[in-house]
Amino acid sequence: MVKIRLRRAGRKKLPFYQIVAADARAPRDGKFLEVIGHYQPTAKPHAITIDKERTAYWLGVGAQPTTTVRSLIRATGLLHELNMKRRGRSDEEVTAEMEKWQARETERRQKRLAVKTRRRQAKKAAETQEPAVSAKAEGDG
Repeated sequence: MVKIRLRRAGRKKLPFYQIVAADARAPRDGKFLEVIGHYQPTAKPHAITIDKERTAYWLGVGAQPTTTVRSLIRATGLLHELNMKRRGRSDEEVTAEMEKWQARETERRQKRLAVKTRRRQAKKAAETQEPAVSAKAEGDG
């Protein structure tokens, strides 16, 4: 059975992963059939590059992605695109739908970033007010 999984590279504490098609019995960093992409989790934002044609080929012949690789493939929109093609949609429909999907993903990422920023600011504000409150409590005791 062929698995699509991550193969670790990079130095200590700075991982870099290759997305590979490999035999399920092979060790994580051992023998593989083909490199089909790269994933760099330390980059801000995470850098994901996947060869769509080769990934589609391997998925088409029955290769099973691991849960992490499946989420990376989903993040690039490839699973959505392959499902539409499998359902018999034309290339124009697929292209239009992928543009809509890309716009939705961009909007979703911006909303997430705004929420994170607000949370960080609230946390900083709470931390700056907290020492004053604790100093007041010590003086009352």
